[in-house]
Amino acid sequence: MNNKKKILIPGGTGFIGYHLALFLLKKGWVVHSLSKSKPKYFRKLNKVKYIYCDIRNKKDLKKKLDNYYDYIVNLSGYVDHSKKKTIIQTHLNGCKNLIKNFEIHRPKKLLQVGSSIEYGKNKSPQKEKSLYKKDTKSVYGNAKLSASLFLIRFFKKSNFPIVILRLYLVYGPKQDENRIIPFVIKQSFKGNRFNCSPGKQFRDFTYIDDVVQAIYKSLISEKTNGELINIGFGKPIQIKSLINTIVKKIGKGKPIFSKLNLRADEMKKLYPNISKARRILNWTPKISLKKGLSKTIRYYKYYEKK
Repeated sequence: MNNKKKILIPGGTGFIGYHLALFLLKKGWVVHSLSKSKPKYFRKLNKVKYIYCDIRNKKDLKKKLDNYYDYIVNLSGYVDHSKKKTIIQTHLNGCKNLIKNFEIHRPKKLLQVGSSIEYGKNKSPQKEKSLYKKDTKSVYGNAKLSASLFLIRFFKKSNFPIVILRLYLVYGPKQDENRIIPFVIKQSFKGNRFNCSPGKQFRDFTYIDDVVQAIYKSLISEKTNGELINIGFGKPIQIKSLINTIVKKIGKGKPIFSKLNLRADEMKKLYPNISKARRILNWTPKISLKKGLSKTIRYYKYYEKK
């Protein structure tokens, strides 16, 4: 008899999905990844079963997925803000399709990965009980929020085992270079001058290993059903200071501040209250920004093509 736990990770070919899959493989889990396209070469894992399917396609999901998984972690997403219909279909309808597909053979837990953008304009530190202030310009935020609200309502109606984690900014090795930390690291290693905003805004960054631990604890805990939990570091850093820290650690690169404009509606401070994660998950981020940046810089220096 096979007692190995089996997990499905929609969006498993991305940055967080790769690290989560690697962590669970080391624990002996069977990992299936669901995505529209193949993983990038540096995020491919030999022991993962990759299933290629559009989460918006109900018939295809039913045909290609197994009937039962112990756990599901939904990391699927679409962030091209120019394609509003696709964003809504992927986040909300895709979420509904997952629920429908596993309504009979329920997993032990379905974990929805949400985003801090769901809080809209709420002041920081943001709490889970904060009312959402609708940001009509953020189709992505509204789509993510709609998926979360649907899941909460469905839990209350059917007791389907659901937990939602609202992540703030995550960083670490193997992240796509359009994100701020890998972008600055790569530009600095090349000795480039690169344009930045004034960098006066404050943001919250959590190292990927801490985030994976939070996801794992949320899956196996019996206390998380129906809960919405913030996951972040809880201590923001000013973006200008972050960029200067990276450049100093590498020893070259030249950021040109104030060459890029901030959005008119961009929040100056964005970071979470993580007391609920401490209480329910017994989780606290362990890797400091200083240590996390050092680990990330080391990876980009030695392992990835520049």
